Amino acid sequence: MPPSPKAKKAGAGRGRPAKSAAASTGSPSKARKSTGGAGKRPAGKRPSNVQPGDPTPTGKRRRYKPGTVALKEIRRYQRSYDLLIAKLPFARLVREVALDLLPADVGAELRWQSHAIQALQEAAEAFMVHLFEDTNLCAIHAKRVTIMQKDIQLARRIRGVWGGLG
Repeated sequence: MPPSPKAKKAGAGRGRPAKSAAASTGSPSKARKSTGGAGKRPAGKRPSNVQPGDPTPTGKRRRYKPGTVALKEIRRYQRSYDLLIAKLPFARLVREVALDLLPADVGAELRWQSHAIQALQEAAEAFMVHLFEDTNLCAIHAKRVTIMQKDIQLARRIRGVWGGLG
């Protein structure tokens, strides 16, 4: 005798017993009390405690998954050609190092062309980017995603004396 259409819908006839409506949800159906929520208000109406001159509240800021913002920053910086270190602090650092390395009588009267400092900054940033690429490879080789000081030390040791400058 073939199963009835109602039994077929409930899953009977395929090796499973038929379920009742209450058993399919996991609990018997019953009326629930209101939790006292604010409920819906008509569109365009303000709550009674908000005055017309008050600033409108902004919603919560979007929360990205971990790593998404970092990847967006990486892509942004890879697309750009501009320098990453601020020019004035870098120029002060160059002048300070030159004063320390040169004799006192020569270092005080030393003047720098802006193109010379810009060329030094380009070379320094290219060196740092290349060093961090190698450092990242060392961290990935160690099955990590976070770079550490030992990764930088290993990258510099592998590069040798000139460190990728030659």
